[in-house]
Amino acid sequence: MIELTRLNGNPILLNSDLIKTAEASPDTMLTLINGEKLIVREGRSEVLDRVLAYRATLLADVARRLSPSDALRRAASLASLEFGEESNSGHPSRDHQSSDERR
Repeated sequence: MIELTRLNGNPILLNSDLIKTAEASPDTMLTLINGEKLIVREGRSEVLDRVLAYRATLLADVARRLSPSDALRRAASLASLEFGEESNSGHPSRDHQSSDERR
């Protein structure tokens, strides 16, 4: 959740995953995925900064909770590699790739 300010000065907490678009016209209007519109005092770039900071905080918290081996396995999966398995050629296994990816 990110904290924003309505035009009347009242603070609100908003689930940032619900934001579909943010427009500056000249006030910042947020359109949520359910179609609801909110006008806030913060500029578009400030809203974006708060969303990115919130998500970075979440990712950092998850990373702190992983054991070192879990972190390595997660990094390997993000890189689309199979951890600890190599084919006879010495290269990581490509069994998980589609035929289009191998070409």
